[in-house]
Amino acid sequence: MTHGLGPTLGDGPLWRGAQALAPCKPRRAGDGLHRVGKRLVACATLVALAACTPAETDTGDGAPPAAPGVTDTEVVFGTHTDLSGPVAIWGVGTVNGARMRFDAANAAGGVHGRTIRFIVEDAQYQVPRAIQAANKLIGRDNIFAMLIALGTPTNNAVMTQQFRDGVPNLFPVTGARSMVEPFNPLMVMQHGIYYDEVRAAVKYFVEEQGKQTVCAIYQDTDYGIEIVEAVHDQLAAQGLTITETSAHKPDATDFTPAILRLRNANCDLVLMGTVHRDTILVLEAARKMGWEGVAWVGNNAAYGQVIAEQESGSGEGYYAFVHMARLYPDDDMSPAARAWYDAYMERFGVEPGLPAMEGWRAADLVLQALETAGRDLTRAGLMAAIESMTDVTDMFGYRLSFGPEDHNGVSESTLSVVRGGRWVTLAEAISY
Repeated sequence: MTHGLGPTLGDGPLWRGAQALAPCKPRRAGDGLHRVGKRLVACATLVALAACTPAETDTGDGAPPAAPGVTDTEVVFGTHTDLSGPVAIWGVGTVNGARMRFDAANAAGGVHGRTIRFIVEDAQYQVPRAIQAANKLIGRDNIFAMLIALGTPTNNAVMTQQFRDGVPNLFPVTGARSMVEPFNPLMVMQHGIYYDEVRAAVKYFVEEQGKQTVCAIYQDTDYGIEIVEAVHDQLAAQGLTITETSAHKPDATDFTPAILRLRNANCDLVLMGTVHRDTILVLEAARKMGWEGVAWVGNNAAYGQVIAEQESGSGEGYYAFVHMARLYPDDDMSPAARAWYDAYMERFGVEPGLPAMEGWRAADLVLQALETAGRDLTRAGLMAAIESMTDVTDMFGYRLSFGPEDHNGVSESTLSVVRGGRWVTLAEAISY
């Protein structure tokens, strides 16, 4: 399904390559884990996906090469996201936020005489659909860059060929380390990295609150495994070891045995490699069991109002380390943030959450980079412009910094806790 200008999903070489994908499970050494490894969907695409993107071409008149997606009147960006699947709360919010910023810029005349066209493909958080969508965006729509593409497995599945085609991946909506390691000159992040957030959480709760019996409950997926790796690595740095762990499938519904296992281990800190649904179920199981005196701590993947507003109160006291904290109508906002908040409410009929904030900021960073890159726009020029943004404070008061060898704009976390059905910020600028 296409949302925006452009044809519907195609059946091109990227999609045909997806049908040949096979599991690939290399193991990481030296991370303290002996049982698990990271599944890299993208490893199969190295061979399976075929290039289909026109390169920047020399015009022959001494001017910089013409970039795909750039004309005299517009610049074309695209994304594969989730508008109707399991994580649509993130896809819809980020797209809405980005569209608001681009629409405002276009109404003001665009950047250097060019308006922004943003093509959105609903991949429903499914790898084959993401590959199909990327094939269309890169091969047929000739996008200038991918922007706010959603999900770890979906990004991993298309990035290798995307980079071979020279298409930047700007501010993907995922906190996986594969977005920043190894360094890639065409990748840039503004989303908190799960691994960093969890290490910051372990360090904070051990040092500041004296927690010693550290445990983890996590999805048995690449995402969950990354969370456990972070716990192991940070505890090792502090001379401690993990006490107990419990893994579950993403669609698990009964967490009573898992909670019993952790309670019997006397855990006083539990790091959570969960997302919204299983976070709620875990907290509810602990509440029903009457287990108190333990700190439950998640990251930005499990930070949402739906957790905070559980009628049973199971979310009360739950912590999360995030890169941005959501806003509430009665918060003390800057005039610019207040105007944005009210405009979002008027346009979409709902309060803007963290996804909307992240989408707006991504679009705003792109516009700043386009302004710096100048009229003679190339992909290399855009990336150089982003790298020159060494000290940026966004509309919401958060600081980002990029550089030629550092494309991870976020290096600090904000600690939030649920109190009275809403998220309350306890501390900012936390790192490990």
